Amino acid sequence: MTDNGIPLIAHLIELRSRLLRAVIAILLIFLSLVYFANDLYHWIAGPLIAQLPEGSNMIATNVAAPFFTPFKLTLVVAMALAMPVVLHQVWGFIAPGLYRHERRLAIPLLFMSVVLFYGGIAFAFYIVFPLAFSFFTSVAPEDVVIATDISSYLDFVLKILFAFGLAFEIPIAVILMCASGMTTPAVLRTKRPYVIVSAFIIGMLLTPPDVISQTLLALPMWLLFELGVMMSSFYARKSDEDDEEVEKKEQSESEN
Repeated sequence: MTDNGIPLIAHLIELRSRLLRAVIAILLIFLSLVYFANDLYHWIAGPLIAQLPEGSNMIATNVAAPFFTPFKLTLVVAMALAMPVVLHQVWGFIAPGLYRHERRLAIPLLFMSVVLFYGGIAFAFYIVFPLAFSFFTSVAPEDVVIATDISSYLDFVLKILFAFGLAFEIPIAVILMCASGMTTPAVLRTKRPYVIVSAFIIGMLLTPPDVISQTLLALPMWLLFELGVMMSSFYARKSDEDDEEVEKKEQSESEN
């Protein structure tokens, strides 16, 4: 039995059913996109193909790469598109164990996390990739033929997209730290110089070795940190007010 009197086996059964729904959602999206696997890869390779010298193409150094690489991309795209469904199932599992004021805080944060993650991916694809690939192709020696392997390119692109999507979750992390009492917006403001330096270090580690990509990741991280600090002030006040309401309610119940 759990603390709220529900048998543990019931929680496990619910967890299994929700995981199954999330997997089914991913599979349905994957099956609906698998016919367009090659088109998806052509779309994801667009930023590099647009910067390649005339007469240069991408290559496949592995025999099975032309078949498996587009399928791998399709599966990743299906998982990304199914993220709202997956988060909905996660929320449905944990929501009954939260207080009402915690649910009011969590719902907008879940929505914001999805939007920010997609925003980071879009920022990397439409802004960072054209600039970075233009830089890489322009600095290549004259006697070097640029012919990128499709598998290596996909691994590189997925790594950068995930890095930018994760970096754009900074406001959510800041809000959660302040709302949980780990820190305060005033303390975070005093750490601003360290945050800026850390943003450029992280940008250096997660992006290709060029100043353009590093700066294009570091600057949004800093601005998102400032946004998180600004929004956390509101969430911190709301959390304190909700805690006071809960304490008053508990006191009135104990007196009765």
